[in-house]
Amino acid sequence: MAANLVNVEAVSKVYGTRALLDGVSLGVSEGDRIGVVGRNGDGKTTLIRVLAKLEEADSGRVTHSGDLRLGVLTQHDSLDPAATVRHEVIGDLADHEWAGNAKIRDVLTGLFGGLGLPGFPQGLDTVIGPLSGGERRRIALAKLLIAEQDLIVLDEPTNHLDVEGIAWLAQHLRARRSALVCVTHDRWFLDQVCTRMWDVQRGAVHEYEGGYSDYVFARAERQRIAATEEAKRQNLVRKELAWLRRGAPARTSKPRYRIEAANALIEDVPPPRDTSELMRFASARLGKTVLDLEDVTVTAGPKTLLQHLTWQLGPGDRVGLVGVNGAGKTSLLRALADAAASEGEQQPAAGRIVVGKTVRLAYLSQDVVELPPTLRVLEAVQQIRDRVDLGKGREMTAGQLCEKFGFSKEKQWTPVGDLSGGERRRLQLLRLLMGEPNVLFLDEPTNDLDIETLTQLEDLLDGWPGSLVVISHDRFFVERTTDRTFALLGDGTLRMLPRGIDEYLERRQKMLQAAPAAPASAAAPGAAAEAQAAKAARVVSAAEARAAKKELQRIERKLDKIAERESQLHSEIAENPTDFEKVAKLDGELRELGAEREELELRWLELAEDA
Repeated sequence: MAANLVNVEAVSKVYGTRALLDGVSLGVSEGDRIGVVGRNGDGKTTLIRVLAKLEEADSGRVTHSGDLRLGVLTQHDSLDPAATVRHEVIGDLADHEWAGNAKIRDVLTGLFGGLGLPGFPQGLDTVIGPLSGGERRRIALAKLLIAEQDLIVLDEPTNHLDVEGIAWLAQHLRARRSALVCVTHDRWFLDQVCTRMWDVQRGAVHEYEGGYSDYVFARAERQRIAATEEAKRQNLVRKELAWLRRGAPARTSKPRYRIEAANALIEDVPPPRDTSELMRFASARLGKTVLDLEDVTVTAGPKTLLQHLTWQLGPGDRVGLVGVNGAGKTSLLRALADAAASEGEQQPAAGRIVVGKTVRLAYLSQDVVELPPTLRVLEAVQQIRDRVDLGKGREMTAGQLCEKFGFSKEKQWTPVGDLSGGERRRLQLLRLLMGEPNVLFLDEPTNDLDIETLTQLEDLLDGWPGSLVVISHDRFFVERTTDRTFALLGDGTLRMLPRGIDEYLERRQKMLQAAPAAPASAAAPGAAAEAQAAKAARVVSAAEARAAKKELQRIERKLDKIAERESQLHSEIAENPTDFEKVAKLDGELRELGAEREELELRWLELAEDA
C-alpha cells in the first residue's frame, strides 16, 4: 500500500471577504500524479501553497510525513541574483561529476537546448541577476528537477516553455518516481502526466480519477445526474398524480451506470465544426483571395527570419503556426497584419503580399490593449458594437457574449482598471470578435486564460466562419481549433506538417541529433558557447553585432527595472492582504509588467544570436 505523504484536514483559507478554501480535506500518496484545475481566482495556487506549507491555513491542519523531501516551483522564484546558473543548478559538483550524470545532462539539454546553455551569454557561468523572468523560471525548474524529491509541487510549469520543451517536461515527469501535484492550464500536458484531477470550485475541491479527458467525461456525467435530479424534483407532483390515476403502481427500472456512460454522453454530439459548410460560408464572405505571399522576406531589425516565402492563406483556412522561439512566428503575423491594415500599401523587406478586397482582419497580439480604467466592461464591448453576427443565423448581444467569456452580469459593470491580467486578455479578445472580422490572427491567445474560458473560446471558434491563424504553445488549443499545422524551424523556411505537432517534434529531434554534440568534459559548456559565438560571427557583420549588443543591454536594463518594480509590488501586496481594492490594482499593474517583460524577452531572444 502506498505511503501517505501529505494530509490536508478541514482546511479553510479566507482572503478579504472571500473563502478560497472552505473545510477542504484531501491527501497525496506515493506515486500520485495530480493535476489541479479551476477558474482564475478560485484558489488553485492558494491550495498548493497551503499544501506545501508555504502559507498557513486559517483553520484545519496540514501534515507532512516526517522525512518528506518536497520540491516546489512557485510563480516567483527565490534565486540569488548575485549567483551564477552553475551555482544555483549544479551546486558544488565538479565538472566531471555533473557532466557524467545522465539526469543532469537530460535536464540541461531538455530545458536549455544543450549543456552549454545556448542563448546564455556565459553559459553556466552567467550571472542570474540580469536574466529575464522566463530564463530565471527555467533555471528554477532545472534546479528542482535535478534534486531528488518525494513530492514535486509545480505552479504553471509550462509557462515560458515552447512546444518542444513542454513535450520534454511531460516525458521527464512520467519517468520520475516522485509524486506530483501540478497547477496548469495546459490540457495536453495534464493528459500526458496526471492520473488524478482536483477541480477547485467555490471553496471546495472535487476529486476525479484519470487525466484531463477522463475528468471532462466525469464532470459531464456529474452535471447530467444533477440535472436529472432537478428534473425529478420538478416532476414529482405530476408523477404522483399519474400514479393515482393509473391505480396500480407502475414498474420502473433503476438506471444502470456502466463504463460506456461516457461514450453515451457524446454519441449524439456532432463534430466540433462542419468544415465544408464553414469553407463555403467563408468563401462567400471573403471571395477567392485572402492573403497571398509571393517570394516574401521577413526581417526583424537587422536579422532575416524568412526568405523567399511563397504561401497562401485561403478563405476558411484554419492554420496553427508552431516553431522555435525567435524563428519569426510573431514577425510573420505582423507583416501580414501590416499589409492588411494598409490594404497592400505596406510591404515586407522583399517580395509582395496580396490582400483580398473584402478582408477585415483582427489581430490579437501578446500586448494587452490599454483602455480607460474607469470604463466598464460592458461599455468597452459596446464601444465596438451592440450585437454580433456569428454566422449561420446565430446572433449575440454584447451582454450575452460577455457572459460566454466569463463576465457575469455583475462583473460586466466592473471598471477595466480593476480587472486582472487574464480578464483584460478576455476583454481584448471579446472586443476583437465584436468587430465581426473575417480573418483572425491569435498570438498566444491562451496566456492568462483558465481552462473554462479556453473551452468557451474553442466552442465559439468552432462555428466562426473565416480564416484563422493561431500561434500558441498550448498544443491542445492548436489541435482543437485548427485543421492544418505549419512550422518555422529556424532555417528561414515555412513547412506544412501533415501529421501536425507530432511531426514537428520529430523534425526538431532529428535536427538536434544531427547537430554536433558538445563534449561532456570540464570545458564542455565554455566550448559550446564559443562554438555558437563563432558560428554567429560568420554570418553577422561586426556592425550588426555591435548594434545587437547595444539593444540587448538596453533591454536588460529595462528588464532590471521591471524586476525591481515587480518586487516592490509583491511587497505591497503582502503588506495589504485585506485591502481588496488595493490588491486588485496592484495585481493589475503586476500583470501589465509581466506582459511587457514577455515581449522584451522575445525580442532579447531574437537579438541574442546576432550578439
